[in-house]
Amino acid sequence: MGLLLILCKNFFSMAIQRMDWNRLVLDKRLGLEHYHDDKGGGVRSDFERDYDRLVFSSPFRRLQNKTQVFPLPDSIFVHNRLTHSLEVSSVGKSMAREVGIRLMPRYKGEPWVDKLRDIGEIVAAACLAHDLGNPPFGHSGEKTIGAYFSEGKGLEFKDKFTTEQWNDLIHFEGNANSFRTLVHQFNGRRPGGFAMTYSTLASIVKYPYSSMHAGKKGKFGFFTTEKDVFERIADELGLIKLDENRYCRHPLVYIVEAADDICYQIMDIEDGHKLRIIDTDETINLLMGFFTPERQASIRNHMDQVADPNEKIAYMRSCAVGLLVQQCAATFADHEDEIMEGRFEGSLIDHIDPMPAQAYQACSKLAMERLYRASYVVDVDLAGNRIINLLLEKLIEAVMHPDRNYSQLLLNKFPQQYDVHAPTLFEQVQAVLDHISAMTDVYALNLYRQLNGISLPTV
Repeated sequence: MGLLLILCKNFFSMAIQRMDWNRLVLDKRLGLEHYHDDKGGGVRSDFERDYDRLVFSSPFRRLQNKTQVFPLPDSIFVHNRLTHSLEVSSVGKSMAREVGIRLMPRYKGEPWVDKLRDIGEIVAAACLAHDLGNPPFGHSGEKTIGAYFSEGKGLEFKDKFTTEQWNDLIHFEGNANSFRTLVHQFNGRRPGGFAMTYSTLASIVKYPYSSMHAGKKGKFGFFTTEKDVFERIADELGLIKLDENRYCRHPLVYIVEAADDICYQIMDIEDGHKLRIIDTDETINLLMGFFTPERQASIRNHMDQVADPNEKIAYMRSCAVGLLVQQCAATFADHEDEIMEGRFEGSLIDHIDPMPAQAYQACSKLAMERLYRASYVVDVDLAGNRIINLLLEKLIEAVMHPDRNYSQLLLNKFPQQYDVHAPTLFEQVQAVLDHISAMTDVYALNLYRQLNGISLPTV
């Protein structure tokens, strides 16, 4: 009876907690807290500076040579990580601004209401950064790294790490690595990493818990090494703490997630059409499913004026994205209380109206059955698996045995910012993962060829 009473009290206490926009929108910068003031000033807001800082960064530029889904283009353009991130940022900014417009009348009497005008800039920057830590060769690259430790040669290291560290490795997650890329103080860099604002950093963490709670899907938001940093940010912003190791999401994460989902799904259909995996009529019929008969008639009337099939699909894609942005913004506003109290379940897309939801699921089903299993997608996955496995094996061996002649040669390939001489094996392995994750597809392939002795660098 006593335990039940305690549980009831804890539940009641958690149920009445509510996050506060005044705390959630914070321009304090990680590592530069002592410079922070609330006066603002200048043409750009600190959140706009976050965006610009990312655009001019090397990790962001490298995304142009990282696979999104389809192999990097030859004669036909398809999306890469860079174009995907830019589109997600554009969609996320529009959605967040729509949310702000819907929320501001509710808080018009609050002295901080103008902070809601900033959420578009926060989401734009967070969307730009959300894939920053993804390794080469698309999502299969993440799985390959995790599998190297869970079922490959890396399994021999299991007894050398703590349970938390081992979970970080076997569940290697691009989202967690993006957070590390932004906040970790690499060699020669300043404290706070990119010195991003607290709100932008919190808005990219889709899974606000450690790898110990990764579950069957293997998803988590930060590595053991960045746990203290995330908790400091979360506590400062007033994110609801569910238990000793888990927090509720920052509300803006839902917008970043929705923008990513929309772009990933709809743009993949457009790429599938360009690659002629899906013909024009099938693509049109698929995208028409998002709209009412009246809207379909208007869209068809517009497309009758365009002869180019790719332009027809591009127009339909823009209409579908616009509709989903409105649907998700309305969902956020309608469920704001649940979101702010940490009670919202699922994603924004899960709660949109039945008709667009059904059309979205149809796109998802087709993409899974025919796009993600296309022969050249599988070929890249297979090649990427072999490349990353060899790089992991050789680079980890080098950091573990730095005195060997071959190791010394190989360690010269590491950028200076990665601490291959760190005091612990886990930090040394992380340096290897930092290096591999930062590689472009082409760089990883060339290094693989060099290590196998099947190519020499050209001058």
